[in-house]
Amino acid sequence: MSASRLRRGDLLPKIVHPEPGPALRQLSARLAATEAPGINTLHADGLASVGWLEARGANVLDVDGNRYLDFTAGFGVAAVGHRHPRVVAALREQSHRLIHGLGDAQPHPGRAALAQRLARLLPLDDPRIHFAVSGADAVEIALKTVLLTGRGPGILAFDPGYHGVTLGALAATSRSAFRDPFAPHLHGHLHRLPFACDPEEIERLLAGRPEIGCALVEPVVGREGVLVPPAGWLAHVAAACRRHDVLLVADEIFTGFGRTGRWFAVEHEGVRPDLLCCGKALGGGLPIAAVAGRTELMAAWASGGEALHTGPFVAHPLACATALATLDVLEEEDLAARALGLEHLVARAVEPWAGRVAGVTAIRGRGLLWGVDLESADLASAWVAAARRRGVLLLAGGPEGRVAQLVPPLTVTERQLADGLERLESALEAVAGRTRR
Repeated sequence: MSASRLRRGDLLPKIVHPEPGPALRQLSARLAATEAPGINTLHADGLASVGWLEARGANVLDVDGNRYLDFTAGFGVAAVGHRHPRVVAALREQSHRLIHGLGDAQPHPGRAALAQRLARLLPLDDPRIHFAVSGADAVEIALKTVLLTGRGPGILAFDPGYHGVTLGALAATSRSAFRDPFAPHLHGHLHRLPFACDPEEIERLLAGRPEIGCALVEPVVGREGVLVPPAGWLAHVAAACRRHDVLLVADEIFTGFGRTGRWFAVEHEGVRPDLLCCGKALGGGLPIAAVAGRTELMAAWASGGEALHTGPFVAHPLACATALATLDVLEEEDLAARALGLEHLVARAVEPWAGRVAGVTAIRGRGLLWGVDLESADLASAWVAAARRRGVLLLAGGPEGRVAQLVPPLTVTERQLADGLERLESALEAVAGRTRR
């Protein structure tokens, strides 16, 4: 194995081969020849945007030797940074002892340790943990939990919102591009309201629809546009759910583990949900997720000997080891507080864009999760491409693809953050073509 070419993660960008480089062309051709369309990420020109080779901290090195700042954190997974030394050490140590076990049938010590750790950290009363292999899997488990408790099959979901693309979670995901190909086969008891709607709308819906068993909500909308609700809104949702015996399911897959400046976004309002889904950042780069719920709710999973929702990779030994190391880093480096502190640095840099740069319609965020609304999806795509050429990785999301998302690792240095924001501003002004005076 060749030595790492990216030994630090606190570096600034360096573009040595303007895109697309020869190695990216070769990688794209291999994917085009072997992977199913819609699974790979090739664009209309047959090329991927970036071919990742290495990552460390807030840096990504591509197959052509270009170094980037990662303002995606790998879809929010790399909260403690890519390849954190503590996470790598835990992975290496665990690999010397146990790589794979027997799923739910016969446990290993790391599974018990992680369940205990999560039960201590999660903002629930006396929680019990059900492990999952992905965020969508966690949402499926949460929805099954609601049914097992004997509550109705109806789901209150909010628009926009993203909860995954497995068949059960897909019904609650708002983006029609994901849902439409499967619409005739989706859950038929879905009720939608606008995110951050008038709490009276929630009250009226729950009062008139006794079949609704749960409300599924992102405390801060992530992939679908980075929407921060008004102060008190989530508490109103929780109160309405309690009045109508509807379970509140908090989807913290994106927002959990410090991203918004608190360990979990529900803590900004002191809300304690009935069920909470978490994942992404938990594994430090390895796939693991979990659902936590009150003891009396999770007791509904008791079975006659067969696990009702399982798989061979649930609570995988390697993922449990990296998750425990990730939680150590989050706690010892106080990364939630760090995200809250850096919120002001980001706000000072980006909020003026809305009044100065043409095409920017709104900017909002919390902690190190920010969204920049643009007047069109074309402008958002152009900004993402221009930022990449300047060495910053960025993603666009939201219902129409008009929201650029700023999601750096929580360990990003202030120097990297400031430099990246300057590059983003330069890229934005270049594609917008003009500024307001």
